[in-house]
Amino acid sequence: MSIIIAKNSAQPLEVRRMGYGTMRLTGPHIWGEPADRNEALQILQQAVAQGVNFIDTADYYGEDVTNRLIAEALYPYNKDLVICTKVGATRKPDKSWVTYNTPQNLRDSIDNNLRTLKLEQISLVHFRVMPHSDVPFDESLSAMFELQKEGKILHVGLSNISREDLQKGMTMGSIATVENMYGHGQRTSMDNPYGGLTNGGEEVLDICEQNHIPLIPYFSLFNSLPKADSKIAEIAKKYDVTEAQVNLAWLLHKSPWILPIPGTSSQAHLKENLLAVKIELTQADMDYLG
Repeated sequence: MSIIIAKNSAQPLEVRRMGYGTMRLTGPHIWGEPADRNEALQILQQAVAQGVNFIDTADYYGEDVTNRLIAEALYPYNKDLVICTKVGATRKPDKSWVTYNTPQNLRDSIDNNLRTLKLEQISLVHFRVMPHSDVPFDESLSAMFELQKEGKILHVGLSNISREDLQKGMTMGSIATVENMYGHGQRTSMDNPYGGLTNGGEEVLDICEQNHIPLIPYFSLFNSLPKADSKIAEIAKKYDVTEAQVNLAWLLHKSPWILPIPGTSSQAHLKENLLAVKIELTQADMDYLG
């Protein structure tokens, strides 16, 4: 089960549907070193060993923690491994999230990602749109496309994006992917403690499908599991699987253009998440789950 990134480009990328998001490998509040560094390294190695070839990271996870873990665990990288990072934000010592999206900021972030990941070119970079930015969206995105022309980025994506900005971005250049919050339990935009307004995937999914742009959902389990949805629980019981697995299976069945990237700091949960690709939900199941 795979998906094509930048399908109509000269250099499309084929990745398997299930990716891995590294955010949970940091310390509390997405800051600092992991509680168990060896476990974190083994999770990355096990993910790749079990077929994952799409890993999502950001230099503001930690800061730089997940990038350094990826390089330590996996470098030199498999040829088919796609490492995706994000720019547009940074962290302060008080763990707050702030915009970092001037053209020079973005250049500095890309250079830092290249250095910490030990890469000469990053396959996919999402420009994360932060709320209350003083820098116009088109100024930041233009800088991303300039970095692409220089060869530092292969493909440009957008993260935390509104419908209007996605449509605008598509007029400026080729948008390879969109990374927005999305899951069975929370599909539309909301405020959250990690950076203010978080744009949902529901508002952009139709645009992504129409243009063959993969939607990469984050917080899919973070927002869904605490809701203790009775319908999810019933389907989990029906197939003798966990509620987390049903949430992931729902994403896989919702659209062929969704690329889940569930994160975890547990090898057991990693194995459990990856097994969700084997769950075959029926149309009746999907209609019931809504």
